[in-house]
Amino acid sequence: MKQKADNLIAQNKKANHDYFIKETLEAGIALTGTEIKSIRARRINLRDGYVQIINGSAFLENVHISEYKEGNRYNHDPLRSRRLLLHKREIARLAGIQAQQGMAIIPLKVYLKHGFAKVLIGVGQGKKQYDKRQTIKKRDQDREIHRKYGI
Repeated sequence: MKQKADNLIAQNKKANHDYFIKETLEAGIALTGTEIKSIRARRINLRDGYVQIINGSAFLENVHISEYKEGNRYNHDPLRSRRLLLHKREIARLAGIQAQQGMAIIPLKVYLKHGFAKVLIGVGQGKKQYDKRQTIKKRDQDREIHRKYGI
């Protein structure tokens, strides 16, 4: 999924380091007024976020959206659970994936699409320490080949 650079709000760069991403899925987010204003100001952190399925609904947990500066008493809780807008069959499929051992559903990107905030969630399997080292080694080898041969 190709995004314009100005529409991309936040990206979870740590996700590709910690997980093998098997598939991705786009979902809407149910937000309050001050939350969308903070997102448009790029004040969101996806690093520790994850998706949890509770009673047939998907929720985005542990994603920090900073309080809106001009929000006064109507401001939101920065770490509250946010409902994801998905079809029932997508939620059922994610619930089956979540039940599997070692699988995680994590947010990868937050971006604006036609004025609405969307989150790209990924289904991933956690990497072991040796997998992370192997990925770094392969990246270094590719970089060295690129430098040497200009491919």
